Amino acid sequence: MAWISLLVAGVFEVVSVLGMNRIKRDRDAKAYFLFCAGIILSFVCLSFAMRSLPMGTAYAIWTGIGTVGGTLVGMLFFGESREWRRILFMAMILIAAVGLKLIS
Repeated sequence: MAWISLLVAGVFEVVSVLGMNRIKRDRDAKAYFLFCAGIILSFVCLSFAMRSLPMGTAYAIWTGIGTVGGTLVGMLFFGESREWRRILFMAMILIAAVGLKLIS
């Protein structure tokens, strides 16, 4: 259950990044709500996951999901660069996260 909570926390981290992007563009109440809800739910799920998982592992995987997810959202929906080196480094982050799971 902790791993599922950690995955959900990472998804909410990406939601908060979308909120930040909307705040940058729109500065409306919905954008602030999206950001605040995403970050609060992300931290709640992360803290639940950290009851069972080591702090270092949980935090590393949470930030990895947020980093890769935010980058993918930027590439798919906001026209950010799709250069092969960006994709390579995202794959390296995912490999590191899988490695942490395997040894936890």
